[in-house]
Amino acid sequence: MTAGPTREPLDPARFLSNRSSGKMGYALAKTAARRGAEVVLISGPVALSEPAGINTIHVTTAAEMREQVLEHARDADIVVKAAAVADFKPKKYREQKIKKSSAEPLIELEQNPDILAELGGTRRPGLLLVGFAAESRNHEQEGLNKLRRKNADLIVVNDILGAATGFDVETNQVILVDRSGSRQLPLLSKVETANRIWDHVLTLPSPPGRSL
Repeated sequence: MTAGPTREPLDPARFLSNRSSGKMGYALAKTAARRGAEVVLISGPVALSEPAGINTIHVTTAAEMREQVLEHARDADIVVKAAAVADFKPKKYREQKIKKSSAEPLIELEQNPDILAELGGTRRPGLLLVGFAAESRNHEQEGLNKLRRKNADLIVVNDILGAATGFDVETNQVILVDRSGSRQLPLLSKVETANRIWDHVLTLPSPPGRSL
């Protein structure tokens, strides 16, 4: 399970990141543990308490998250990529703080590794792969596109513009997109949303070599 944002350093004082709070990923980790799963939670920087009884690994950058995900995916039955991994990072890290008086007007960026796509492209038999998509429009189609591109079994699409479904709120309303179609969940607490997601995961066809 991954949760939260990543931070991509620009200089010792600044970084690129996003508004993910990690609440949905933490809710998924907690509800999975309550259902009897052995959970490894790989968390970016969040302002949340570490879940009791869950092996939580803290990372900062996308590269650090990738390393931990690939290591722990070797023994996992299900990988859930709920983290909002930064798509880009500064091409050059400055060892000293950039002064306003000498700052360049442009920051060159380069792409971070796509962890979900890497897992989908190299998945071993029996691994079930769940991804998340934070979208502002064309939610269902974007989820379907991501499902196909990443070779995932399920994509959970979140509307980031909704007042009750965007960043750092206690509720969510997601669309579940899998190979058989899509399903809109009602507006629920993030804990109840997590339980509905797990209920849906249990209905998915088992990949070869795996049984639920």
